[in-house]
This record gives sequence, C-alpha cells and structure tokens, in this order.
Amino acid sequence: MSAKAWLVLVGVAAVSCANPATDASPTTDTTSATSVPIQTTIVTEPPSTVDTATTTVAPEPLQGLAYREVRSGLPFPIALIPGRGSDVLVAFKRGTVSSFDGTDFTDVLDITDQVTDRGERGLLGMALHPTDPDRLFLHYSDGDGSTVVSEFAFDGNVVDANSERILLSEAQPAGNHNGGWIQFGPDGSLYLGLGDGGGADDQFGNGQADGLLAGLVRIDIDSATADKFAKGLRNPWRFWIEDDLVYVADVGQNSYEEISVAPLAEGVNYGWSVMEGKHCFRAECDPSGLLEPVLEVEHGDAGTCSITGGVVYSGTAIPELAGHYLYSDYCGGYLRSFRFDGAGAVELRDWTDSTGLAGSVVSFGVDHGKEVYVLTTDSILKLEPLR
Repeated sequence: MSAKAWLVLVGVAAVSCANPATDASPTTDTTSATSVPIQTTIVTEPPSTVDTATTTVAPEPLQGLAYREVRSGLPFPIALIPGRGSDVLVAFKRGTVSSFDGTDFTDVLDITDQVTDRGERGLLGMALHPTDPDRLFLHYSDGDGSTVVSEFAFDGNVVDANSERILLSEAQPAGNHNGGWIQFGPDGSLYLGLGDGGGADDQFGNGQADGLLAGLVRIDIDSATADKFAKGLRNPWRFWIEDDLVYVADVGQNSYEEISVAPLAEGVNYGWSVMEGKHCFRAECDPSGLLEPVLEVEHGDAGTCSITGGVVYSGTAIPELAGHYLYSDYCGGYLRSFRFDGAGAVELRDWTDSTGLAGSVVSFGVDHGKEVYVLTTDSILKLEPLR
C-alpha cells in the first residue's frame, strides 16, 4: 500500500468519557496518579509427562495478564533495552545507564554532570547499534536544555564517557514537549521523536513547520546528518518501529490522546496543531492530507491525561498477544492493547482488571526474548501471562 493511501485510513476510537484535562506529561507531578497493589500471581504447572520431542503441548487458556515486580524504589527508569550478552540496559532520567542481570544493577555510564534532569528534560532515550553492541546511543537534554543525540563507545564492560560523538543538537524554546524515544529502523538509520518545542497551543509554530521539531527525525549515524522524516507531532511520548510500520503515541493538549500507525515512509503529516486527535484543534480546520489516528483516548477516560506509548508484542510467553500494541497513560496507569490489521485498530483489550494499576507509567521495554517490561517513575515490572 502506498504512503499516500495510508494517509486516509480511518481507525477505531477508544471508549471515552468527557472530562477535559489540562496539559500533562510523563515527567510531571506524580501525586495525581492512582495506584493499587500490583498483582504478582504466577501460575506454576506440574511437569508434563508428554514426550515433548514428538508432541507439542498447547498452553493453558490465557486468563489475563499480570505484573511481576522486578525492582522497586528506583530513581526514574526511563528506557529498557536488550543489552550486551544476556543482560538488559536500563537508562535513568537523571543521566545514568546500568546493566541489569535480573538481580543486580551494574553502573556502566554516568553523565549526570551534563544532563538537565528537570520536569520533562533529562536522559530520555537509549538504543544499541543493531549489529555492533559496543556502540551506544543516547538522547538527553544538555545543560542549556537543548536536545542532544550522541554516540558512546563501550570500553570493556563500561561505557567511556569521553568517547561521546554528538550526532545532533537542537535548541528547545521551552522546557516541555521534548519527545524522547530513539530506535533504529530496518534501514539502519536512527530515528528520534521530537515535540513541538513546548509551551501550549503550538505557540512557537513548529507543528506544521519544516524544522526538526514536532516530528520524527531520521539520523544517518555515520555522517551525523539529520532530516525531518514526518511532521505534525505535539509530543510523541514513545514511538515503536515494527517491521515497516511506526506506531506513534502523541500526547494531546485539551481533550484527546492519540495513537497513529503509518508506514515507515517519508511525508506523513500527523496533524498537530491543525488537529488534536480526530478533531479540529481550533474552531475550523482542513484535515486534507493529514493522517488520522487509529485510536484516540479522551481525557478523563479512566484517569487519562498523558499517553505513554509502548511496544508491539513479539515474544513467546504470551502467544495470544502476538501483534498487539501495548500502551498506558501516565495518570491512568492502566494497560491496554490493540492489533493493527492494516486498516485500523482491532481486538481492543483492557487488561487492567487482571494486572491492576501500575502507577505512573513512563515507558515500555523489551528483553532479548522480546518479553515486555513496564517502567514507572520508580519501578520495573515484567508482563506475564495468567493461565
């Protein structure tokens, strides 16, 4: 399907209720988030007596999903990715990176002296090179609050802070709407999500402008050059590239949070600030040529205030979840998912009855087996099946 055809896809709206909220973000005051005890039920089954060399045993029916608390009391984990060897790497908003083996954290990098950790600023994204795990890439806010994307090199089991090679530096006119996620695409480029420069009402006029702000940015890591790949984003708080598709969760302003799915092709316009979700942001608008989100969540729906984008499940522990995009909300703390069928969001599910509320969800991550983790402002939770 051509990129042009994708621009007119119509998605399925989430069930919502009207209770407009003011602008919120994944790094604002955590006291407004409601939390209930996290379910940590793990079903232990007796060993099978079936000869598994010749017979495949179907799993017990899925009853729901549960969180297993991996670690609590953490200083704002912001990203979790497969690391070198069998460990995962965890980035913390204050400006540190640690290797985690499931039991212990080992510090591998500390750049707190060059990171502004305040409000929506901080260390915001992390990626390893897809073929050379000695190359680490970070997105952070520097001392002036500018967006910086840099490459660092591992030296043995730690990262050499002096090896930094800056790939991109972009001034930010305000302290919010910094976006944050970085991820390699199938073309080998590094992709970065940036917001509209902050403030409110797209006051700096970046939403539909051609500069790097308010869009997805593609970075050639060898030449350290960047171009704006797509535009019209307010504050993409997590995107996820799966094969040739990109799932973008964009934080709304007055009334609607949204998730869009588009091909990883140039020229997509996500609509801000002409549109907020599927609605004109101002009194009148022309939505021609704008990508309509596949799903929107109205403020007030189960406490929704600021969407947290997640990942497409491709692990093996929960085959029933294959192809589902998981997402949450900073204030709502719920867990929801849908599957994109090429034309819209289908199989919408709310898993919160079985998982409970996680708290202030700020990010998702995956390990080497592509199993999913949910990160809150102070904890790491692993998603597991209830059977």
